[in-house]
Amino acid sequence: MKFDTIAAGVYPELVYPPYKSTLKRGPLQPALRINAPVPVGENIAPSPRILLPFDTDLTAQGDGAPLGEKIVVTGRVVDEDGKPVRNSLLEVWQCNAAGRYRHKKDQHDAPLDPNFNGWGKMMTDDEGRYRFVTIKPGPYPWGNHHKAWRPAHIHFSLFGNVYAQRLVTQMYFPSDPLFDYDPIFQSIPDLAARRRLISRFSLEETVSDQMLGYEFDIVLRGRNATPMGI
Repeated sequence: MKFDTIAAGVYPELVYPPYKSTLKRGPLQPALRINAPVPVGENIAPSPRILLPFDTDLTAQGDGAPLGEKIVVTGRVVDEDGKPVRNSLLEVWQCNAAGRYRHKKDQHDAPLDPNFNGWGKMMTDDEGRYRFVTIKPGPYPWGNHHKAWRPAHIHFSLFGNVYAQRLVTQMYFPSDPLFDYDPIFQSIPDLAARRRLISRFSLEETVSDQMLGYEFDIVLRGRNATPMGI
């Protein structure tokens, strides 16, 4: 990734004191640039065979319909020049509508949904477009500070054209009242960059009376890069 093409303020500092756990796990020494003659994994793309049935429909992985608001999320993955990132692996994970992850470390006092796992994966098409169906996640407390609640969000992991080009980020929903109080969201210094993490409601992508649509485009590098999560 060409870090020198990324505008200041797009990426958060690796140690951000309001996000308390970064004080314990964030590196204290400056990063070192490694100049390799050939990018690691160049021209090695993931195979579509890694996809399983219902990987793109998180609402169809159980024995019945999960609880919550059914939505569809779509968008494009592009590079700094706006060119599509084709046939690239994209993974998503999230909590359920009650704000709980299906993970043993999540002991939040909220119910698990037996019909919702909360993870999926897909490949971008020839236009860099992706699409998946899911349940709108709920906010949840996370113990960082007094009355600490995370805004509703979906985690994204993207591998670009090769596994060595990985971006991990989060997609938020419009007009969330928790934005101003969330240190993870606020750790990105640039206001315009923070706004690039917020999806857009789309009536065009809305599917009849079944589910509302949201669009979330991802730029892997450049001045308009999508910020990474910390």
